[in-house]
Amino acid sequence: MRQKTGGCKTEDLFQKGTGAGCGAVHKPGGCTVEELNRLGPEGIPEEYVTSSHLVYNSPATLAYNSPGAEGFGVKRAGLAVPGSIMLIVSPGCCGRNTAEITKIKGYEERFFYLEIGETDLVTGRHLKVIPQAVAEIVESCRVQPSLVMICITCVDALLGTDMERVARKAETLVQIPVRPCYMYALTREGRRPPMVAVRQSLYSLLPSQKRIRSSVNLLGFFAPVDPDCELFGMLRGIGVKTIRQISTCENIGEFYRMGEANFNLVLNPEAQDAADDLSRRLGIPSVALTRFYGADRIARQYRALSAALGVKWSCGEGRQEAEEALASLKRRYPKLVFSIGEVVNANPFELALALSETGFCVREIFANPAPEYAWYIGRLAERSPQTMVYSNMEPTMIYYDIAEGGELPYAVAVGKDAGYYHPDAAFVPWNTDEQPFGYAGLRRLAEAILSSCEERYG
Repeated sequence: MRQKTGGCKTEDLFQKGTGAGCGAVHKPGGCTVEELNRLGPEGIPEEYVTSSHLVYNSPATLAYNSPGAEGFGVKRAGLAVPGSIMLIVSPGCCGRNTAEITKIKGYEERFFYLEIGETDLVTGRHLKVIPQAVAEIVESCRVQPSLVMICITCVDALLGTDMERVARKAETLVQIPVRPCYMYALTREGRRPPMVAVRQSLYSLLPSQKRIRSSVNLLGFFAPVDPDCELFGMLRGIGVKTIRQISTCENIGEFYRMGEANFNLVLNPEAQDAADDLSRRLGIPSVALTRFYGADRIARQYRALSAALGVKWSCGEGRQEAEEALASLKRRYPKLVFSIGEVVNANPFELALALSETGFCVREIFANPAPEYAWYIGRLAERSPQTMVYSNMEPTMIYYDIAEGGELPYAVAVGKDAGYYHPDAAFVPWNTDEQPFGYAGLRRLAEAILSSCEERYG
C-alpha cells in the first residue's frame, strides 16, 4: 500500500499521518469531497479500494463487511423463501456468527451444519458427503422443507467447487429444490458479489406461468418496503391489484406466484441480474428505481417511471408531508452537523447531498467512493467541498479520535459505524429491516433525526 503524507497534489490526495518514532503524527487517512471530485471516477485513490490492500476490521465494520454477518447477509437472505432451510458447509470458524441469527424469531430450527476438517480441505471429500447430509436433514424435519439452500464459504471458492453439480445431485435424492448460495467474501467486489448471486439463486425457482396484468413484484430487498410508501398507492391507482415481495409471501405457493407478474420494479441494484434472468426466462420486464432522499430526485424518478409505464399519475403524493417534516427539523435544529456512515438504508453520498441541499452541514462520510457515485460527489463538491470521506476499512482509521477536536454541538451520527466514531452525538441507526423508500422514507428519516436530537439535546 502506498505511504503518503498530507498535501493536495493529485498523487497525494489521500492524506494521512505516517512514520514511526518520536514525534510521528498518526491521523486517519481520507480525502475531501472536493479532492475526490477533482480526481474523477477513474482516479479514486487505492486506499478506498479494499481489494487493493489489507483491511482494518474496525468495530465499526463488523456488522456488515462479511456476507455472513448480521442483518440480511447471505445466510439470512438465503432463507427468504418460506419454509426453506439451510445447510452450512464450512470450517467451524466460518459458521460461528450464525448463532446470532438463530436468536431471531423464525430462524431457530432452520440452520444445519456440516463442518469441514483439514483433511476435507486437502482432499475435497466433503463434497461426496453433502448430498447424503441433505437427505438426512430433510428426513429429520417434522415438516418437509420447501427448499434446501447449501451455503458454502471462501474455502470452496479457493477449491473451485462446482456446487451447482453437488446441489443437483442432492436434489435427485430429496425430490425438492436444492440451491447453492455463496458466502464468498473474496468475491464481494467482483462481477457477481454474494448478495447478487443469492438473489439469482432464489428467483431462479420461479416457474413459468400465465402473466397477470394487475400483478407487480418489488424486487431488491429481503425485508418489506415501508407500507406507508406512496409507491403502493400510485401502483394501485393505475389498476395494480397485487403487489408481491419475497418478504411478505406466507408460503411457497405464494412465492411461486411471483412468476405471474406483469412487470418487476427493481428497488436495489443487487437484484438487477435476477430481474434480467426473469426477463429472459419468463418474459417479465423490469424497471429500475433508486432509493433517493432528495425530494427533486424522487420526483424526477416518478415522472420517468410514469413515462416508462405509459400512465399518468400524481407524482407528488407524499412530497408535502416529507418536506414539512424536513422543514420542521430545520426550524428546530438549524445548525445540525452530520456524520454519515455506510451501515444505513441509503447511499451515503446521496444522503449527504440531500442533507446539504437542505442547508445542513455534513462534516464527514464513512464510506468508500465508487465510480458510479461520481454525480453525487460532483454535486456535493459544489455545496460542501470540505466534507471528509473516510474508509471504514482503511488501516489508518485506527487513529480516528474525535476527542482530539472535541464533539461539535448538535452533532448527529447516522448509521452504526458513524455512531461508533461519535458516541456522544445524537444517534440515528437508520438500518431497520423495514425498508424506507420514496417520500415516505424521507419523511421517516427527518422524523427519526428530530426524535434523536430531542432525546440528546432537548
